[in-house]
Amino acid sequence: MLTSPSNALHSTPHLWPIRRSKLCRSRNFHSGGGKLYSLSLLSARTGASRFSVRALVRPDVSEDGDSGGALSFPNHISVKIPFGNREILAETGLMGRQASSSVTVTDGETIVCTSVCVADVPSEPSDFLPLYVHYQERFSAVGRTSGGFFKREGKTKDHEVLICRLIDRPLRPTMPKGFYNETQILSWVLSYDGLHAPDALAVTSAGIAVALSEVPNAKAIAGVRVGLIGGEFIVNPTVKEMEESQLDLFLAGTDTAILTIEGYSNFLPEEMLLQAVKIGQDAVQATCTAIEALAKKHGKAKMVDAIRLPPPDLYKHVKELAGEELSKALQIKGKIPRRKAISSLEEKVLTVMTEKGYVVDEVAFGTTEAQPELLEDEDEDEEVVPEGEVDQGDVHIRPIPRKPIPLLFSEVDVKLVFKEVSSKLLRRRIVEGGKRSDGRTPDGIRPIDSRCGLLPRAHGSSLFTRGETQALAVVTLGDKQMAQRIDNLEGSDEYKRFYLQYTFPPSSVGEVGRIGAPSRREIGHGTLAERALETILPSDDDFPYTIRVESTILESNGSSSMASVCGGCLALQDAGVPVKCSVAGIAMGMVWDTEEFGGDGSPLILSDITGAEDASGDMDFKVAGNEDGVTAFQMDIKVGGITLQIMEKALIQAKAGRRHILAEMAKCSPPPTLSLSKYAPLIHVMKVHPSKVYSLIGSGGKKVKSIIEESGVEAIDMQDDGIVKIMANNVASLERAKAIISGLTMVPAIGDIYRNCEIKSMAPYGAFVEIAPGREGLCHISELSAEWLAKPEDAYKIGDRIDVKLIEVNEKGQLRLSVRALLPESETGKDGQKPPPPTSDSTKDKGSPRKYVNTSSKDRGASSKVASGDIPKKSNDEDRGSLVNGEATIS
Repeated sequence: MLTSPSNALHSTPHLWPIRRSKLCRSRNFHSGGGKLYSLSLLSARTGASRFSVRALVRPDVSEDGDSGGALSFPNHISVKIPFGNREILAETGLMGRQASSSVTVTDGETIVCTSVCVADVPSEPSDFLPLYVHYQERFSAVGRTSGGFFKREGKTKDHEVLICRLIDRPLRPTMPKGFYNETQILSWVLSYDGLHAPDALAVTSAGIAVALSEVPNAKAIAGVRVGLIGGEFIVNPTVKEMEESQLDLFLAGTDTAILTIEGYSNFLPEEMLLQAVKIGQDAVQATCTAIEALAKKHGKAKMVDAIRLPPPDLYKHVKELAGEELSKALQIKGKIPRRKAISSLEEKVLTVMTEKGYVVDEVAFGTTEAQPELLEDEDEDEEVVPEGEVDQGDVHIRPIPRKPIPLLFSEVDVKLVFKEVSSKLLRRRIVEGGKRSDGRTPDGIRPIDSRCGLLPRAHGSSLFTRGETQALAVVTLGDKQMAQRIDNLEGSDEYKRFYLQYTFPPSSVGEVGRIGAPSRREIGHGTLAERALETILPSDDDFPYTIRVESTILESNGSSSMASVCGGCLALQDAGVPVKCSVAGIAMGMVWDTEEFGGDGSPLILSDITGAEDASGDMDFKVAGNEDGVTAFQMDIKVGGITLQIMEKALIQAKAGRRHILAEMAKCSPPPTLSLSKYAPLIHVMKVHPSKVYSLIGSGGKKVKSIIEESGVEAIDMQDDGIVKIMANNVASLERAKAIISGLTMVPAIGDIYRNCEIKSMAPYGAFVEIAPGREGLCHISELSAEWLAKPEDAYKIGDRIDVKLIEVNEKGQLRLSVRALLPESETGKDGQKPPPPTSDSTKDKGSPRKYVNTSSKDRGASSKVASGDIPKKSNDEDRGSLVNGEATIS
């Protein structure tokens, strides 16, 4: 709306007040009623003052200014969609209405909101779809807030990254080639009930949102989880049910095919895995059918016109220029020489086509376009229009002379077509000749070399090499303090005692690149290898260590995650971890349409694929396990989906490949040591009565800290159920800590005799005697000797060793000892009576009960009947004060 200055300041009916920051207030004008309006000022080249007013209309206010009552949502749609053995509620048109589509999906009390937005302008063409997925679990979904100083969600957590990948991978195969508009999918968990997991729900929610949006996807997708509980397959089990499951299978697909599967199991046979996939596929088909019906009725028109494909004639030119040389380059066995030869040939093709005038430089070409030049008159006098210009009132359009440009194709299109031609030639060579780039048959495995113990100071290490893929695996053992803490929506801290961290540096492929935080690919590959190895680990009771595996990829030419499985298994054995068995991993590939390349039309399965076969093929199916079953699996598809028959064929071929790899791993030289490294920490587990745990910890942890300091161990971990774990670097300190804890937790009985016990300290009323490491009792002055003593020092001194007998344990667990009770009857005097003591304040009323209190100490319990008192211990009065409660009842 253009208006004059006078009209602008008085035209208020259709303007909506907006708030501006302090930095912008100088450009705001005030009108009656105190409302604030934003004016956009435009200066003409001549200096004339022209400006315009933009009216901001509130969506809930009609043209006449009347809000019309409550805001309505005419496009609000709510439908129920089958989701396994139950239904979910899908709603759209209520939240996020300005996005291309926004969907809220509810399962129980778990709510996931997903929005899809598409850029209006396409980005630069490439061989990768510009699809971005972000998934976030809001802590407010469970009535909590995140920790830290800022009290808000920050960096994406690892498990959120994994769910982002679950959403991304099934969507890509349904997207058409040539669609370059940036697409962003945002998914938030708004509510979580602790029973219905949000991951499969988020994938299905994304499938609904994309189906309703303008994105030109071919098919609607959905995702489900399948568990094996009590011998029965259950679709979308609850979180509690999954705790007892022998299988965790996530499956996503369309109403006709499978797009991706991922999960792990407890050595599940291939036949049972196929049964689970079949059950999951049936559930996905029902969900996708309902989504397709919803999209057909309420979905937006698809952006089919935005699809841009290279001109068909370009394929002919590229094949003519690169055909024979490209076929020879693809037969080079080495990855780096082959890559350089193909890159050089691509540059040659581009140069030749540019010289022949077939390639256009779009940047230079864009400067030669006719751009209208806007000129405003400086005055109202009649102007002479130069020859060749067209008079259009105040605007002159000056034609720019252009030379005829015989250019047809863009440089990006040439590169895309060259890559596609290379892929087809590689596939043709495999199908027609039966040989791959390195000379292997479709089911052949690359040469394998493995060795252990390369790093002398590491707790366990291995170097696994398969062809041009190499992984260095290193194992580190530690206690609970080394465990990985997981902060999730469950509300309780989760600690992982085993985790594998995968690193893929750019040097592994001979490139220069940026080093930073782990990428989504690294997190995903590491989790897959971790799940493959987790099944073979011993229980915490059998092996009370926290285990960390680092897998660094030193060379990569395909299947690096499966190399991490093989190398990690060998490194665990080299570290002395008593694994249940050995496992290996293999990556399977596929050529889908073999009829195009002279085949019989049936898909061709490839074993142990390389990087080029992964990029040019139609499937990447990773399977890990032993000879009997599968422990982890992951499948990505680049075509419209596969059937169960193809998956069965791939699983059978993968099983044969795993057996071969396991046989090669058994030839490892040097072999794994199968014993703990001398540099690994020692961990001893002992059980005490649960009531004694607090006694060992002490106020503020003082007691356990004093035990660690006195014994020299690294750490002591105590659990509420009485499990005590001691970690030490040497046997001597470990034994010392064991003796102290045994002494502190032993349960003495009246009448027990303790030999060769050391007197730790003296008091006017008696001596404190250590009957076990860390456990002391009071021997009253009257019990130190058969003779009367004025003070304890008259008979003994600190450091002397004596034999004592336990004669009393009071209600607080404090011990009363006696030397006199062990003396022969003749030495105690006639009738056992002692001479009367001299009168003094310290011994007045000796015959009445008396309490002596040491307020600097606490009471301690016991767990063993007799403890050895001959273990040397440094004298430390401060430690004694924390070990012994001097309060005793003297009769």
